[in-house]
This record gives sequence, C-alpha cells and structure tokens, in this order.
Amino acid sequence: MNVDQLDLEEIQRFENLELLAKAVVEGFITGLHKSPFHGFSVEFAEHKQYNPGESTRHIDWKLYARTERLYTKRYEEETNLRCQILMDHSSSMFFPEDRYNKLNFSIYSAAAVIRMLQKQRDAVGLSVFSDKIEEFLEPRSKNV
Repeated sequence: MNVDQLDLEEIQRFENLELLAKAVVEGFITGLHKSPFHGFSVEFAEHKQYNPGESTRHIDWKLYARTERLYTKRYEEETNLRCQILMDHSSSMFFPEDRYNKLNFSIYSAAAVIRMLQKQRDAVGLSVFSDKIEEFLEPRSKNV
C-alpha cells in the first residue's frame, strides 16, 4: 500500500487502538494513564500504615482483624496525557520523490496518532519544523 492509498477510512481503522504512556504522567483530568499521585478510585495500589490524625474512611478493617495493625488502602489515580507531535518538514522528507515521500507518510501517521489521542480525551499538539519551527499548536483536548 502506498501513501496515496491512505485516506480517512484507513485512519479510522485505528479507532479501537489505545496509546498508553509508559511512564507516569501528571495531569488534572482523569484518563487512561498512570499518575504519580495516589487517589481513591477503583484501582487498588497498596496498603499504607495508618498514621494518627488521618481519615479513618479508608482503613482496611479486614487486614486489621488479621494483623491487629491499622492500614489504609491506597488506590492508583489515572490522568490524562499531554502529547506534542513533532513533524520534520525539511527537504529530506521529500525523498524519494514528490508523490510518494516520507512527508506524506508522516502526515498520515501523525493524523492517526492524533485521532487516537483525541478519542482518549488526551491533549495533543503539533509542531512542524525544518531548520526552524514553522508551526506550533499547543496541546489541547479539542480538535487540533
């Protein structure tokens, strides 16, 4: 398949894919990616020894019955991802010829990744550069 055969229908084939961050991500909105912060959601992370003065709301009473020590349950918090897509627009991207070149392929690839991230409600931006930054769009959750 060459680049000219890729169109919106091809990009829409990626609709069911998810892109997950390999490292933890800081963010303000709940999402698919692991956060460095601990919250009280449904994904159990660990037990933490209870300290006097903390809320008793999340004490694990079953564990207390077995150990006679107070522990609270901690849960993993998930957040959104802020992603910046970088696209090279230098003359080397027009190789091997004008019609079937690396730039066309990178445009379709970026479009597929952007669509995937938008579907996950992640913030995505785009930077186009050659020897200087030609275009810079801040990451946002709406259409780029």
